[in-house]
Amino acid sequence: MQIGVVGLGRMGGNIARRLMRHGHRAVVYDRDSKAVAALAREGASDAAGLGALARKLNAPRAVWVMLPAGEITERTIAELAQCLEPGDVVIDGGNTFWRDDVRRARTLKERELHYVDVGTSGGVWGLERGYCMMIGGDKDVVERLDPIFAALAPGLGNIPRTASRDGRDARAERGYIHAGPNGAGHFVKMVHNGIEYGLMAAYAEGFDILKHADSDARPPEERFALDLADIAEVWRRGSVISSWLLDLTASALAQDPKLEGYSGYVEDSGEGRWTIMAAIEQAISADVLSAALYARFRSRRQHTFAEQILSAMRKGFGGHIEPDKAAQP
Repeated sequence: MQIGVVGLGRMGGNIARRLMRHGHRAVVYDRDSKAVAALAREGASDAAGLGALARKLNAPRAVWVMLPAGEITERTIAELAQCLEPGDVVIDGGNTFWRDDVRRARTLKERELHYVDVGTSGGVWGLERGYCMMIGGDKDVVERLDPIFAALAPGLGNIPRTASRDGRDARAERGYIHAGPNGAGHFVKMVHNGIEYGLMAAYAEGFDILKHADSDARPPEERFALDLADIAEVWRRGSVISSWLLDLTASALAQDPKLEGYSGYVEDSGEGRWTIMAAIEQAISADVLSAALYARFRSRRQHTFAEQILSAMRKGFGGHIEPDKAAQP
């Protein structure tokens, strides 16, 4: 298929690359001309703007927008809509708030344009590992785009198959699902990221306890000088708490055992807050996820080794770099 990709940052550029590796044709645009030129050298067709990108695509067009959630995505989709024609599709693969998806889909429908929201997980590793995708939109539109999603997804890989899945949607085993109508994709991804906060916080707190097992507050015979890198490594192998997040932690500790390259200032990108908002609206207790979010708030005033672990994991899966100074509230 032919597809436009707008936003060639940490994930957008690699999404275009993975699609081209699978035989799809990409037309790319980014405000950073160097990012556009890099993809053009790899076989993409470059565009100087959104209008030029639309003109290079054959109808019905599909344009994947991969930009930070918020105003920049809002402006881009509004401008893009002016360049498209009835039957074309706008795909938002960023971390948009799901209610914005519902609104945008309604607005674009008035122009006879389709909208698909794709919660995309995979971070900077997606080019090689593939992307787990949670998709919201009309069934026929999502099915039309299936070759794109199939190319981006990890596929079956070497993960053992789950028993008793006969008769269920086979796409889930390949790493992507049609979650429901517009907004459902980003709603599922929102909760995914809320859970991610909780898992990361559990690892971070556990390693903080291990690090301080030789504290002067303990009797001498009860002090343990533990090798955290080795502990992380052994837990990766056969332990019930093994995971990709633990893999990233082990890698970070092997390279920098004291994590001196991390201050422990941990940002949150919005999904954790939205998950808690959804829990409140549904009167569902979310004790762990709430505490994990509040720990990130605290990290911006008081850093601990736990926050350094969090920072190391965020850099590992998403390429997130700590800011030089605290952002304004």
